[in-house]
Amino acid sequence: MDLFDRAAEKDEGGKPLAERMRPRRLEDFVGQEHVLGKGTALRRALEADQVPSLILWGPPGTGKTTLARIVAQRTGTDFVPFSAVLGGVKEIREIVAAARDRRRLHRKRTILFVDEIHRFTKAQQDAFLPHVEDGTITLIGATTENPSFEVNAALLSRCRVVTLRALTEEEVGALLDRAAAAPGGLAGAVSLEADAREALARYAYGDARRALNALDVAASAVRLAGRTAVTRADAEEALQQRTILYDKAGEQHYDVVSAFIKSLRGSDPDAAVYYMVRMLEGGEDPRFVLRRMVIFASEDVGNADPQALQVAVAALQAVELVGLPEGVLTMSQAAVYLALAPKSNAALTAYAAARRLVQEKGPLPVPLKLRNAPTKLMQGLGYGGGYRYPHNFEGHYVAEQYLPDALRGERIVSLSGNGLEKTLAERLRALRGEPGPDGK
Repeated sequence: MDLFDRAAEKDEGGKPLAERMRPRRLEDFVGQEHVLGKGTALRRALEADQVPSLILWGPPGTGKTTLARIVAQRTGTDFVPFSAVLGGVKEIREIVAAARDRRRLHRKRTILFVDEIHRFTKAQQDAFLPHVEDGTITLIGATTENPSFEVNAALLSRCRVVTLRALTEEEVGALLDRAAAAPGGLAGAVSLEADAREALARYAYGDARRALNALDVAASAVRLAGRTAVTRADAEEALQQRTILYDKAGEQHYDVVSAFIKSLRGSDPDAAVYYMVRMLEGGEDPRFVLRRMVIFASEDVGNADPQALQVAVAALQAVELVGLPEGVLTMSQAAVYLALAPKSNAALTAYAAARRLVQEKGPLPVPLKLRNAPTKLMQGLGYGGGYRYPHNFEGHYVAEQYLPDALRGERIVSLSGNGLEKTLAERLRALRGEPGPDGK
């Protein structure tokens, strides 16, 4: 630690613990080895002093702001922080003008760090483009949202996306140990019991800032009580609530609902109910979850168990009737049923096959015998001629060609051997005159 670090520590005495413990050197940065380890592209760019404009994408508390500051420090670049929540295009123009003067008069580069860059509209993001292209600024944007959806494509193509992951419990634990012992942190004045450390590391959910802020609160409470050790009870009190990490407007929304559907499809009721509850606890609209279950009942169960669609629709109607929290019981019942129902995607594959034929072949003419003939002219043209009424035949069936002539022999529907579809598949083979699995 040099004199400047010590002076900075004195100045930061009144700041929150998370801010006081913010690393200033790459060597002190914890986690993200996949992007900062030796030999990685970003590490090589840092060592060569050739860092491009970056989009840092990751969950809260994973070090996006810290990494941007370290990049500026390592490259000897002026660091200008900017919040997309508080500023606008006018402030960007002022920052760019200052950066241009800085480069012209002092040959000094500028890193413009834009926190929550996704808060800018894509049109507002255009304001960065010319200045990134001509090198006036090196842009580092931070976002918790998928940049593929939230960042202007033109700007995204001029930046390297660096994906940061949530910290592991071990990494968060290491940060807590450092904070408890460091002169700029708690300096050993308050110790951290093992089970308290475990609770803070686990229920921070990979968010270093959340863990350190909770430790700060717990340590203050311990000191006020005249004690010297943070216990698990202190840690849980500081955490207050195990916040569910689920952004119903962002990527977590799509990740969790995807896991829910795949768990249903994979016949795992444990995982299905878990992901369903995770969505509900995160504030998701139950009607969204129920609509997905109704779709699933046709897409992935279908006629293997026609009752599944009735169960899903009934669950939707029941929740509309009774609401939450009682409606969660109906939803759980439906999720378990759908997960354990026999599976078939015949409805989906049949639709896809029919759609392909419609797109490839166009509007093929309907066979004349199937057309309606309400006038004598149409009858004279052969409309309806030769049509055989199935109910006039034994078994209420007669072999007939219903597809257009150009599609003679096409097979659109393919049934599974699961549940009721096994019986339906046998009937379909018999109607088509096809042999069964045993060749008969």
